[in-house]
Amino acid sequence: MKNLFIETLISQVRALDQFGTWANKSDEEILTEKYVKSKEDLKNIPVIADIDEMQTQDIRLIYQAIALAFEKQTGIMCSVIMEMSHEGFGRAVVIADKIVITNKFFKDAHRFSFRTYEKLIEEGDKLLSNAIKIYDEYKK
Repeated sequence: MKNLFIETLISQVRALDQFGTWANKSDEEILTEKYVKSKEDLKNIPVIADIDEMQTQDIRLIYQAIALAFEKQTGIMCSVIMEMSHEGFGRAVVIADKIVITNKFFKDAHRFSFRTYEKLIEEGDKLLSNAIKIYDEYKK
């Protein structure tokens, strides 16, 4: 399914908007605000800094979207496990049955971003297709 990842991601982001702050913004505007940073934006973010809870949650939403999109496409339930230190070092893992279908290590997670909205879509679709490929390869 084309765009399953991005549809799943935006539905999760919008579900967290309990006060309607993003109600008048398009999906692309919201995801760009959360996940897209230009090279210039990154120059203004220190290399060494602590990560805040909102940034950690935004990263977690990416992997939850992968898990939910995987579930929608395959019918197999997933779990997301994410551990992140206050310094931005950590790991996100998506598990289906007993198989790790996505595994990402982070350093400097406070700088986590994509250069363009299209790159976010492309990377998400690639993570989802790789997860399905890994699951198909290792399932019983």
